[in-house]
Amino acid sequence: MPSTLRCWARIASVALALAIAGPGQAAGDAQRGKQIGYTCLGCHGIENYKNVYPTYSVPKLVGQHPEYIVAALKAYRGKQRSHGTMYAQASSLSDQDMQDVAAYLAQQPLASNAPSVGTVPAKVTGLCSACHGANGVGLMGEYPTLAGQHADYLARSLVEYQKGDRKNPIMASFVTQLSAADITAIAEYYGAQRPELKTVLRRNWL
Repeated sequence: MPSTLRCWARIASVALALAIAGPGQAAGDAQRGKQIGYTCLGCHGIENYKNVYPTYSVPKLVGQHPEYIVAALKAYRGKQRSHGTMYAQASSLSDQDMQDVAAYLAQQPLASNAPSVGTVPAKVTGLCSACHGANGVGLMGEYPTLAGQHADYLARSLVEYQKGDRKNPIMASFVTQLSAADITAIAEYYGAQRPELKTVLRRNWL
């Protein structure tokens, strides 16, 4: 089977498993999330704030799928993602806490009907768009929206999947097909898409 068809087959199997699992998780309580998630502001509430070492931009979260934020927090808590600060934060949260914080941070998820901006790189068409869309909006709640995300953060994430610092069976199979130039092109393309993810505004937490 050609590699592209194998990729689509893997995606289809994941989608089928999610469908069989039944309805998604209950919606979180955004007001409670606002109260318990204040520590998130130390990084995610500052425009263009950067992780100290290695240096890369902290991701924007407003407009993200709340389901994905929960999945990411669980991955940090379960050490499927390597980041000391995020592990400490996620370890302090229950599953319900995560849903509530995610509901507030995400606010209104970006719509998926915007046209793509610029020329779509071949690897986006072949590997990324089936889950993240050509316009960078995740097609299901568990798939992250990438539109307008910091390009250096997107590039760092792909490198971490390649190194095994982030563990995900689908991403692990895709990143092996990417060169450093591919990673740069994908990150810059998705970072340029609009409408874009945004940083949480501190005044909304006061």
